[in-house]
Amino acid sequence: MTNTITKAPFRADHVGSFLRPQVLKDARAQYQQGQITKEELRLIEDIEIAKLVEKQKEVGLSAVTDGEFRRRWWHLDFIRAIDGIRVYEVDISGAFNGAMKKAEAYTVDSKLNFPKDHPFLEDFKYLKSIAGEHVAKITIPGPNMIFYSGVVASEPYLSNPSYASLDDVAKDIIKVYQDAIQAFYEAGCRYLQLDDTSWGALFSDVFRDKIKEKGFDPDELVKKFADITVESLANKPEDMSVTIHICRGNFKSSWLYQGAYEPIAKELFSRVNVDAFFLEFDNERSGDFKPLRFIKDQHVVLGLITSKTSELEDEAEIKGKIEEATEYVNIDQLCLSPQCGFASTEEGNLLTEEQQWDKLRHVVRIAKDVWDK
Repeated sequence: MTNTITKAPFRADHVGSFLRPQVLKDARAQYQQGQITKEELRLIEDIEIAKLVEKQKEVGLSAVTDGEFRRRWWHLDFIRAIDGIRVYEVDISGAFNGAMKKAEAYTVDSKLNFPKDHPFLEDFKYLKSIAGEHVAKITIPGPNMIFYSGVVASEPYLSNPSYASLDDVAKDIIKVYQDAIQAFYEAGCRYLQLDDTSWGALFSDVFRDKIKEKGFDPDELVKKFADITVESLANKPEDMSVTIHICRGNFKSSWLYQGAYEPIAKELFSRVNVDAFFLEFDNERSGDFKPLRFIKDQHVVLGLITSKTSELEDEAEIKGKIEEATEYVNIDQLCLSPQCGFASTEEGNLLTEEQQWDKLRHVVRIAKDVWDK
């Protein structure tokens, strides 16, 4: 076995987002108050992203991200820039164990289209320009984030649909993502990650009940989600790695969904043609490794290191869990990462920047011990 992989994902990998440094938080506040221009804010973002990239290299990661430093939310900034999306404010006091009170939601309001000047393309080009010999990785929300939150679970959409049928809106979502993947590829991207919490609603008993209340069959939606993802990736270039991160929600160290992967495992793992799955396995909410029996030739990045707390996991225990996973997936198909990013929103999780880096050093150290043999 070897730790050397030339194509993503890597033995020691990470999901993508990082805690925002105070200087960036201050600059964003100044911009919102009209004290600095958008151009001045972007220059500060550029500087902080460059520092972040060097730090990622320093701790031993093979892929680097921009930490999502230009975003408020891990998903909304990307989705709101898509033609046909309308954003509005909602009260979500019961979500994330009460940690979040208000948020912006979105709905499919008119015909969807991926704009050629989507701002994330320029964001990626800057990242690639400073990545050097490291792989520049971009993270975007997956296609079912639009299909679920913008259609199936969207009261504005259900009360006044902008498409004649679910199949019609799904077809355009697929086209949006096919166009997006090609646009990122042409911008030089070879490592794209689709972040997707919507799958979590399909293995959470609480949310499956909510889906049924809206008149949908959760098991049929599992198949639809898989169809949409498979078709979105239909034209993926061979030398581009596309992974998917199935998340249970992450806001200030709180979570949204709980439940094992079993209800979605067969459709997701045996059908969805990504290069790898980033999966959360950091606590009892995640269930066991048995759903991994449906994995075919994809890699699985085991999210065994939590990004929600500062305590470093016992190395022997993590290695034991990796060994447990090999009952279902070959060791050469496995990798290691934190279970999620450190700041899915600009608020960030409840740990310090140094503790964040300690977590990633922990990932790199364990991965070397397991695979450098």
